[in-house]
Amino acid sequence: MAGRKRIVTCIVNGAAGSNRCAQEASHLSELFERNQLVCRVVVADGDNDVTALAQRAVSEGSDIIIAAGGAGTINAIANTLIGTDVTLGVVPLGTFNHFAKDLKIPLETEAAVATLAAGETTRIDVGEVNGRVFLNNSSLGLYPWLVRQRDKLQRHGASKWRAVLAALLSAAEYYPRLYVRLLTQERHERARETSFVFIGNNKYDVSGANVGGRQILDGGRLWVCRAPRAGQLKLIWLGLRALLGLKPKELETLAARELWIETGSKRVRVATDGEISVLESPLHYISRPLALKVIVPAGTAAPASA
Repeated sequence: MAGRKRIVTCIVNGAAGSNRCAQEASHLSELFERNQLVCRVVVADGDNDVTALAQRAVSEGSDIIIAAGGAGTINAIANTLIGTDVTLGVVPLGTFNHFAKDLKIPLETEAAVATLAAGETTRIDVGEVNGRVFLNNSSLGLYPWLVRQRDKLQRHGASKWRAVLAALLSAAEYYPRLYVRLLTQERHERARETSFVFIGNNKYDVSGANVGGRQILDGGRLWVCRAPRAGQLKLIWLGLRALLGLKPKELETLAARELWIETGSKRVRVATDGEISVLESPLHYISRPLALKVIVPAGTAAPASA
């Protein structure tokens, strides 16, 4: 940016996952200095504070805001940056780091910071449901139910993976079936039973070495998957793959720029990038092409976007 030095802010979510995020703050400052990237590092107390700090950074004229954390942290900051000219940077500190992997950002902290210093800017799509932005995917049905059950068990002292297993085992007996209609400009149908509906921000690979990942993030399409009716064992298998970010081959799929989902209920639990919220039905999904500026490794940006 000619005429002045760019202003860079890094927001670390100290409440995300474990204490690792807070412990990384001083280490990040050293890494930014080593890579000659002048950056102010601030530590948030939780997701609400992340949003407030991002809004403050935008109002104070930051050109780049770096999200150091997991999917929730990155999503909260991205929601703030949509509609601005501020660029998102990512230092992945989460458990799965799907977004960073799809952007080809290294998962090691030192390499991720080096990428931020030497990388280039591109634009990518975001998805949106009832005004709520998601970078990776959204879903309703089994996945939000499993996450809710897992979190409840963890609050009672269960470890993460023990809570996942217990939630999966209880799904076959207690999970309520979902009846939905998928509506696009070209498609109308009757309500059909399903265990979950998955909506990706662009297409996910369901086979090969990159299973569960995306090859492109600027295709301008939502990738919609509906699971088949399932018995007890199948339901557990589908739930496990959903929690791991893997999509079964049995899914019915379609691509759309815009989608409405009718559920038969006035309100429905919806996951967006792993965060659960209750939204009004029908759900209105849209793709917002090239709505977010991000830093990616040098040489990986699409020519038209760089």
